[in-house]
Amino acid sequence: MVLFESLFGNTREVAEAIADGARTADPTAEVDCVRVAEADLEMVGAADLLVVGGPTHMRGMTSGMTRKMGLTAEEKVDEAEQHEIEPRAEGPGVRDWFGDLPKAAKGSKAAAFDTLGDARMAGGAGHGIARRLRRHGYDLVAEPEGFIIEGAEGPLRAGEPERARAWGASLVRQIAG
Repeated sequence: MVLFESLFGNTREVAEAIADGARTADPTAEVDCVRVAEADLEMVGAADLLVVGGPTHMRGMTSGMTRKMGLTAEEKVDEAEQHEIEPRAEGPGVRDWFGDLPKAAKGSKAAAFDTLGDARMAGGAGHGIARRLRRHGYDLVAEPEGFIIEGAEGPLRAGEPERARAWGASLVRQIAG
């Protein structure tokens, strides 16, 4: 199961690519790609591998405040330059979702990813997501992975969707072996 939060579509695009890569690595696998706001906790608990991702805001995971700031800033941009805002972008996000996530069963596997700008001090949401997954009892199968966007709202840098597909496939091959 790939769970994600996305404001302008970049993180959704990466999540879908990760899910595609997982399907390619194991065509018999049932792979769901779901917004955290729509995640069924029973399905989450039953997943053989949980991959969670979100955008980077202010060097870390989003919060209600940073989502609101991003959406408010987008409203102020000239209409011709506005990006399409994702459904339910106002929240809840990944940080909020962890508040409802029950402790994982022993041996549950997970991985974390984020989208971030290509700035030296950009930080990243992936490490915070990974830390929370570990606190909830998940064993991480990989280091958090970051996928680069151009500018503040995107698009994804050329080649990032392909890299996300390859990463998703490698995660599935790793847990299968």
